[in-house]
Amino acid sequence: MDYQNRAIFEDMYKMFLQEFGQGRKMVLSTSLSDYVTSRMMSVVQRDGIFYFQTDREMHKYKQLSGNPHVALCIENIQIEGLCSETGCPLEDAEFCRLYEECFPGSFQRYSALEKERLFAVTPLRVERWLYLDGRPCLEEMDVKQRRYARKEYI
Repeated sequence: MDYQNRAIFEDMYKMFLQEFGQGRKMVLSTSLSDYVTSRMMSVVQRDGIFYFQTDREMHKYKQLSGNPHVALCIENIQIEGLCSETGCPLEDAEFCRLYEECFPGSFQRYSALEKERLFAVTPLRVERWLYLDGRPCLEEMDVKQRRYARKEYI
């Protein structure tokens, strides 16, 4: 893939985040000791960081504690990143505002539970398929290196 300059990356990544919006239900994949699991999660996005909450007793919590590398996926988008625990959901007012706005039922049921924890995914790489004039293209954003590439799939 031919990568474009940093200015193009910044414009394309900003456009991607705007199109993504504030919240979506996504598949979260985690792994530990060569054991991979995936599940649907309610995810909110703020300033390019993706947030979700989970209970400390869940299997994914144990995997995240041992391996911070995760993938988030929805439709034609895959996000690979590093995940870190940031505290309890109610300690982050902006997360709570976004999460309640996007997922009111989940917010009301789970966010105040004692064992609930908040996680942040910092993207390292974003990949998505686009169809331009009916032709498939693979778009790749290397967030860590601030590089952008788009290549027609032939």
